[in-house]
Amino acid sequence: MRFERLLAGPDTAVAIHSLVPQSVDVTQTVAAIIADVAARGDAAVTEYTERWDQSPAPPVRVPASELAAALDALDPAVRAGLEVAIANVAAVGWGDAREPRETALPQGHHVLVREVPVARAAVYVPGGEAPYPSSVVMGVVTARAAGVEDVVVCTPPPVNQVLLAACALTGVEEVYRIGGSQAIAALALGTDQVQRVDVIVGPGNLYVQEAKRLLSGRVGIDSFAGPSDLFVLFDARDAGSIRLIALDLLAQAEHGPATAVIAAAPDGELLDRLQADIEAMQLSHQPSNATCVLVDTDSLEQALELANAYAPEHLELIGPGAEELAAGVRNAGCLFVGWPSATAFGDYVAGSNHILPTDGSARFASGLTPAQFRRQMAEVRITPAALPALIEAGSAIAEAEGFLLHAESMRARVPAIDDNQATT
Repeated sequence: MRFERLLAGPDTAVAIHSLVPQSVDVTQTVAAIIADVAARGDAAVTEYTERWDQSPAPPVRVPASELAAALDALDPAVRAGLEVAIANVAAVGWGDAREPRETALPQGHHVLVREVPVARAAVYVPGGEAPYPSSVVMGVVTARAAGVEDVVVCTPPPVNQVLLAACALTGVEEVYRIGGSQAIAALALGTDQVQRVDVIVGPGNLYVQEAKRLLSGRVGIDSFAGPSDLFVLFDARDAGSIRLIALDLLAQAEHGPATAVIAAAPDGELLDRLQADIEAMQLSHQPSNATCVLVDTDSLEQALELANAYAPEHLELIGPGAEELAAGVRNAGCLFVGWPSATAFGDYVAGSNHILPTDGSARFASGLTPAQFRRQMAEVRITPAALPALIEAGSAIAEAEGFLLHAESMRARVPAIDDNQATT
């Protein structure tokens, strides 16, 4: 692991972000793939799959028999763990669905606002060196909590059997073996084999994220996922807690070399002990190429100010003074308070969602919730009694904007009132 030592100051959050390796620009490549999928559909999807993922390309959709077989073969302990994760994420997520609410306006009419789930949603699950059944849980269960009926999963081939079993456990019947930009294009645009969806969520590599960005006007997306990070603010002095912090930082570093792990403390000696523990642990684990930034602060309050400015994906508060600052945290994807609350629990079974805002976007974005799969729709019912006041106000605005037919459309309701009253 590469270590950087900083003194906290006004620009420290920016400096930490600059230490993380920057992504290459893949815009032109992804745009070409999207255009190709739009023009050639499944033929383009198959060609890219054979080039980058698996040759020969398997059938795009995973058959139901393969899902059932994967679930039957699943290790009982893994199945039990996934069932805990599914139940906890569902329990937390259901609280987000809102009931319809009706408002009576002073002019005499009513507006009913309903939250309506999208019809079809897709969860993109990355492939690569390891399967991510936990991402299936986080995406699918949250979509179900929102009321989405058709939830599909898309993941690069070859598809891991544990991942397929997780799909079966969460009730997914539609799984596609497609990865990368071509997967996002197929889901957003539709092909002969892939029915288009309304929303796509889930993390992925640069090509996946760029495709989501380019297609965000055609399909709903959750966010643009950048490299993962963990920020630990601590004042714990016992050896056990410091060892746990070191382990949490190394665990987060497993996400890859672009990961940033940061620890801030108001005592340089604590940071020295933490670095020594990390270095010792690395001797018995696979070396990490992630960036570890250790920040000396004047106080816990300054450390909290830095954390809010950095807006981490994950934030841990460990130690008596640090934990008291929880109410002051404004910007974090997910907050973990106290030494038992390892970030790793949030990745799997805590019930919180692990699809979180990255790269400082926790300043304005949230983790995945049912809200990403729902939209608000207003139902307007204007009564005849409300028309005079609304016509007077609305037509004046329309005429000021130069939309004379808008004004006429409103005023035309007056004869309709007279006609209706004459026939009653």
